[in-house]
Amino acid sequence: MTWLDHIKNFKNYLKLERGLSGNSVESYVRDAEKLFQFCGEAKSLAKLKDEDIHNFLVFLNDLGLSATSQARILSGIKAFFEYLFIEKIVIYDPTELISSPRITRKLPETLHLHEIEAMIANIDLSTPEGPRNKAIIEIMYSCGLRVSELISLKISDCLFQEGFIRVVGKGNKMRLVPIGNEAIKFSKIYLHGVRIQLNIEQGQEDFLFLNRRGKALSRVMVFIIIKDLAEKAGIHKSISPHTLRHSFATHLVEGGADLRAVQEMLGHESIITTEIYTHLDRAYLQQTLKEFHPRG
Repeated sequence: MTWLDHIKNFKNYLKLERGLSGNSVESYVRDAEKLFQFCGEAKSLAKLKDEDIHNFLVFLNDLGLSATSQARILSGIKAFFEYLFIEKIVIYDPTELISSPRITRKLPETLHLHEIEAMIANIDLSTPEGPRNKAIIEIMYSCGLRVSELISLKISDCLFQEGFIRVVGKGNKMRLVPIGNEAIKFSKIYLHGVRIQLNIEQGQEDFLFLNRRGKALSRVMVFIIIKDLAEKAGIHKSISPHTLRHSFATHLVEGGADLRAVQEMLGHESIITTEIYTHLDRAYLQQTLKEFHPRG
């Protein structure tokens, strides 16, 4: 069998055996294809050594890829060789002793509460899009959703009476997330006052947030909505939908929330990912010292 045959079977393994989402499967397959393009058909999979994988990472680095991108590609290559080893196509995994490139953890951009309130205050509720956009901001900030989770949110997953929403996250993993009262209030206003008047396209009936044409919102549209509100609020930070998710997590942790609870609400597989939100600015620390230390 050729490299491409093995990659094709690897794709089936990821879908059928691992049950990964379509995006994750395609990402892993692209990683394996990158290694194939680097090594060439003449290089047998069974004969690849640690040195070949190391040279591949050097090649990626020379292309100018960031350490984060290199680490993600290496993760896909490791998954590929894990599959090959399970299927006894190789008897040795050349990625086993290869460490991921060192990644500098960058603190995410966040918004202060008054900045989020300023964005909300700039929503024109007299327009059909106003209640929808307010519900979007309230849900993203009160639930810490990824933009992909927001646009795929279904009406049938909104358990407003119980105070929760069902969220389908990465790898199609489902979690229950508490939803705030304001988010519930404006979601209902949008549902019963605006959305009900739309000509909804077939197959889109259960999506909560729709555009004017009755189709589910796109990621780009949510990005535009948030950038526009930030500009109107006079916020000069680099803002994206993910900024509201970062702000949600940061404000919870700074307020003393349990890190495991925040991890659960964010849908992080590892607590290590959530720990980035334990950062506190110096002003907050200085204020804490002055307020609580006997000789502050």
